[in-house]
Amino acid sequence: MIVPSKLPQVGTTIFTVMSKLAHDHGAVNLSQGFPNFDCDDELKRLVAHYMSEGKNQYAPMAGLPELQASIAAKVNDSYSIDVLPDEVTITAGATQALYNAITSVIKQGDEVIMIEPAYDSYKPVIQLCGGIARSYELTAPDYKVNWSSFARLVTSKTRMIIINNPHNPIGKIMEKDDLEALERIVKGTDILVLSDEVYEHIVFDNREHWSVLRFPELRKRSFVVYSFGKTFHNTGWKVGYCIAPDYLTKEFRKIHQFNVFSVNTPVQYALAEYLKKRSNYTGLGRFYQSKRDIFQGAMQQSRLIPLSSEGSYFQLYDYSAISDEPDTEFARRLTAEFGVAAIPVSVFYSTKRDDKVIRLCFAKTDEVLLEASSLLSKV
Repeated sequence: MIVPSKLPQVGTTIFTVMSKLAHDHGAVNLSQGFPNFDCDDELKRLVAHYMSEGKNQYAPMAGLPELQASIAAKVNDSYSIDVLPDEVTITAGATQALYNAITSVIKQGDEVIMIEPAYDSYKPVIQLCGGIARSYELTAPDYKVNWSSFARLVTSKTRMIIINNPHNPIGKIMEKDDLEALERIVKGTDILVLSDEVYEHIVFDNREHWSVLRFPELRKRSFVVYSFGKTFHNTGWKVGYCIAPDYLTKEFRKIHQFNVFSVNTPVQYALAEYLKKRSNYTGLGRFYQSKRDIFQGAMQQSRLIPLSSEGSYFQLYDYSAISDEPDTEFARRLTAEFGVAAIPVSVFYSTKRDDKVIRLCFAKTDEVLLEASSLLSKV
């Protein structure tokens, strides 16, 4: 039987491919973006506590009210804004939230502007909805948006703009003037915004995270997506949330209720309590900045050239002084011959690129980072 594919151009994700290659060669895996260290014992204790207390049945579809309230309080404290608990929906990870946001509003023929390189889940979901993905391509080494050029992509069919701040894979952040430029572009239109802010607390060098929630013109038209997995080192728990105004939240939950309906109950109780202590997330930027600096310091013996990492837990390296190979081939050879797995950045673009840049994840123990840098210094 032949089943026509709804995503004929989509294969196995690069993260799965490179992680398998790392496993096959016994390589240090700096490809897939997850920590190799555990989350806080106190958070695990809270989950176990609520399990033993019998909090093991379905949570409310939109999320546990206690967690919605804790999130609203955290956001209001972090950004000096007024988010209501009813504007928060708890999701089975950020990727599910991204899926819900896109599918809730994108219809056949709608255009969605993405900034590439882009997280790989955006485009397939747009295509599943019959939408048309339009790409604004950033270029190495600065990866800076020229908003005048960006604005030329906007047409009467533009329904949504997707941004990712701090940005995966390039590790850049948007400054206040970037968000103000985006605000000017969408003002007076019906264009919606999807802001992927899963690395909101991982910002370096005394920089500030400028959430779209802080800009009235953006906030009233935005889905904003977050991840507890990125903040609390437990990506395998797959718990995130989306903040949106009431009219968008209603549409979002129409999809959510038939997708996962509700999310892990004891984990929600635990997170609701754990969030009340600000120090559980406010030190995250300093924590990862230390890892970035340790890794960059050790990599000074390498011929790989670091590009600026302003946020997230990713570091880009230019390998043009080493090889003329396409980045996909270089990443494979790096894994097989030198024992370190990386992600080629070209896979995050819709068009063929030849920038000679790879992405390495430094959400690893210091020992692993030092081992990887030693191996990479031999390249």
